[in-house]
Amino acid sequence: MREAHARDASGLWRVPDAVARPETASEVAAIVREAASNGTPVTAAGSQTSTTGASITDRGVLMSLRAMSRVLDVDERARTARVEPGLLLGDFQRALAPLGLFFAPDPTSDQECTVGGAIACNASGPRTLRYGPTRAHVRALTVVTANGDTMRVARPAVEKNTAGYLLAQDPVDWFVGSEGTLGIVIEAELALLALPAREIGLAIPLPDEARALAFIVAARESAQVRPRCLEYFDAESFAIARGEAQSASWAPAAGAMVYAEEATDGAEPPLDAWLSLAEQFGAGESDIRVFEGDAAIREARRLRHAVPATMHERVAPFLNAGGRRVSTDWAVPYRDAARAVAMARRHAREAGVDPGIVYGHLGNGHPHQNFVARNPEEVRLMEDVVERTLREVVAMGGTVSAEHGIGKLKTRWLPLQLSPQQIGMMRAIKRELDPAGIFAPGNIL
Repeated sequence: MREAHARDASGLWRVPDAVARPETASEVAAIVREAASNGTPVTAAGSQTSTTGASITDRGVLMSLRAMSRVLDVDERARTARVEPGLLLGDFQRALAPLGLFFAPDPTSDQECTVGGAIACNASGPRTLRYGPTRAHVRALTVVTANGDTMRVARPAVEKNTAGYLLAQDPVDWFVGSEGTLGIVIEAELALLALPAREIGLAIPLPDEARALAFIVAARESAQVRPRCLEYFDAESFAIARGEAQSASWAPAAGAMVYAEEATDGAEPPLDAWLSLAEQFGAGESDIRVFEGDAAIREARRLRHAVPATMHERVAPFLNAGGRRVSTDWAVPYRDAARAVAMARRHAREAGVDPGIVYGHLGNGHPHQNFVARNPEEVRLMEDVVERTLREVVAMGGTVSAEHGIGKLKTRWLPLQLSPQQIGMMRAIKRELDPAGIFAPGNIL
């Protein structure tokens, strides 16, 4: 059982000393109390889809929360739901759909990742462009603290507040994005939205990367269209999507593709405006595919998910030799994305490294660059390329991690972005909430 929980999507391998699989909140609290009494570390995990090693450990107990997977309550009038942390996001969405509701955060791996994991790393996804990341949709949390106590924290009910430092005013934000280092979420109250009446997706092949990235900026700033996502595929990632669609004849000469969605409350989606804008950047109307309605859009999203899934498959033969997928999660202001992507590719070429593939949330200035490292030496070489890239990303006003968190893989890069004072403040919060340091050792700090 311990080895079954030793790997996550990062490619790292860490065998825990023990595995706990609680089924109730009281069991979580009892396990933490016992661990606190003897100083045993506890690392919480869900589906272990972390790309940063946050959900594995070789120190103490790995606590799998997958058995805690219930929807506890849905308040249709207030548009809120109470759920347990092990609930898969895809299952949550299917439970909400008959009620005409949905949960806005939509990680591409929503059929595999849990609510607790999404909260732990403040997950986002394609539709974050419109709706924002997970943090914006968390109303309240019930958390087991480092001494085994249980506490509930909720968003302030008032609209104005000047009582103390901002960081102390809303304890919900202590835990969203904390990657299990400050407490273990055992219940979440989440804000919901009404399902849109009409929605379309458009897969838009374009001649080259430069025009595709310029199209994304134009679409985001257009007065005629209102995208809820703008996803980028470079030539190689578009080839993966084309293969998943089993359509070798689909725009074979295209150098890139952009996938966009728009939703309305009932009005006709502005398809003509989208087509006109795409044609301005060299798209051929016959190459553009339109997906209308929930079922069709789910199919389009399956093509998007095929890209990271394929990269996992490509690296699998090298994991036992110490290879792994080296993936970036940086972001820059969206107008600077074309310059940043070109810079990232340049650093790879100069190091003699295949620049891999680039895809992802370019509407937010947030691409993923994925490399396949076959052995530890290639891992080191590719991580050196990533570090050089991140230094320039931060100089552009960007971030070293936009959605996947820091985990264990990116701790060395956090100081590129945060000052010693900022990191010191984080350490102070950690000491206050987890003085013995038992939660998720190695994550973030």
